[in-house]
Amino acid sequence: MTTPESNSNGSQDITVVHLMRHGEVENPDGILYGRLGGYHLSELGRQMADRVAEHLASRDVTHVVASPLERAQETATPIAKAHGLDLATDSRLIEAGNVFQGKTFGVGDGALRRPENWKHLVNPFRPSWGEPYVDQVVRMKGALDAAKDAARGHEAVLVSHQLPIWIVRSYVERRRLWHDPRKRQCTLASLTTFTYQGDRIVSVGYSEPAIDLVPVHLRAGARPVKGQGQGQGQGKAFGA
Repeated sequence: MTTPESNSNGSQDITVVHLMRHGEVENPDGILYGRLGGYHLSELGRQMADRVAEHLASRDVTHVVASPLERAQETATPIAKAHGLDLATDSRLIEAGNVFQGKTFGVGDGALRRPENWKHLVNPFRPSWGEPYVDQVVRMKGALDAAKDAARGHEAVLVSHQLPIWIVRSYVERRRLWHDPRKRQCTLASLTTFTYQGDRIVSVGYSEPAIDLVPVHLRAGARPVKGQGQGQGQGKAFGA
């Protein structure tokens, strides 16, 4: 990337913001839980959160923030505790809105088989079934920049959800926002890391500290397998 311009105060501090996807969720019925409350980490999800907390324990983390949803709060808690920090909440980190929230979602076995829902599928570029991609970019970039300011010269961890993380990364890396969901590089408990020099992002990295705990069919790039998902190997992999 090109060399960033200096901050107004002339500094070129290096600040690292880790955007983390939450751990596995207890969801045996395969519901697209979206922004619904009451969905908590499974036992495996808690192990994932602890693993990432251990991975980051030696890092210079001074700020930890999470989406208001339980699965994100529970993922962020051990990270904040490991650094002796209070956990902050930022509503901009919440899951993307989706009209299929609360339903099972799939071809032949869920909401897609009902004709009344087809009207929501007419425009994959916006998308027509949920929160516009551009809106996700605006709020997620705002949350990233706010965390950069709060942890300037140090590191921050933000816990969010798969789709918003992938969309803001795609924007920063100058890719189109519409995409094949099966090709998102954003596994459970993964870290998408943005490095700022001053106020400008100069690099984006990706790592999977808990990959050995993630079921193979839920890893980045894996094709979904009918009958398997986020409920400790049961149900379907819906909601992120």
